[in-house]
Amino acid sequence: MSSIVEIRNLHAGYGRAEVLFGVDLDIREGAVTTLIGRNGMGKTTTIRCLMGLLKPRDGSISISGADMTGAPPFKVAQAGLGLVPEGRQVFPSLTVVENLRATARARDGGWSEADIFDAFPRLAERKGHYGFQLSGGEQQMLAIGRALMTNPDLLVLDEATEGLAPLIREEIWSMLDRLKQTGLSILLVDKNLDELARISDRYYVIEKGKIVWTGETRDFDGGRAEVEQFLHL
Repeated sequence: MSSIVEIRNLHAGYGRAEVLFGVDLDIREGAVTTLIGRNGMGKTTTIRCLMGLLKPRDGSISISGADMTGAPPFKVAQAGLGLVPEGRQVFPSLTVVENLRATARARDGGWSEADIFDAFPRLAERKGHYGFQLSGGEQQMLAIGRALMTNPDLLVLDEATEGLAPLIREEIWSMLDRLKQTGLSILLVDKNLDELARISDRYYVIEKGKIVWTGETRDFDGGRAEVEQFLHL
């Protein structure tokens, strides 16, 4: 299985503060890759570098074999990456339909508005509502739908279910399982190990800006206690 993203020796930070210290990450085509760690360990910084929102201080990022180190966000999006950001960040003054259309990229056989509404019936019921009128769970559904409307080769989700009600979380996890079955490549940040274990193929644990544990499903099943130590569970 080839890699859609390869990150090598990534260093990054903010001002004088160094956050990442040589992160290596491989995201394979058709797999669900999970990046986990406690708050403040560098998960979001890694994603910001990948999506072109933060310029690395050192290291390299390649997408589908092309060097994309320090490329601007629109180039990363054109390369096939779709982001569901932490905090959802839907457009509050646009309707559900307008949010879905704002960054849409058509592809034959790809995601359409009808597909999104079929996947998330709650959004269909609220298609004329503005972003600020939606609940947190509905906003997260919309953020996922908006990213899918770009018809990405890799879907990146930062804190996919944080702060959501249990029923909404279950709906999101079910959707992610469906996406996995389609063969979509996914990079997922979340804290729920039980749910991650249902769908993840490869795991990376980040601690103080360094990858301290990595493994596939069989490794995680046998080494979960070690992973939980890093997460202080």
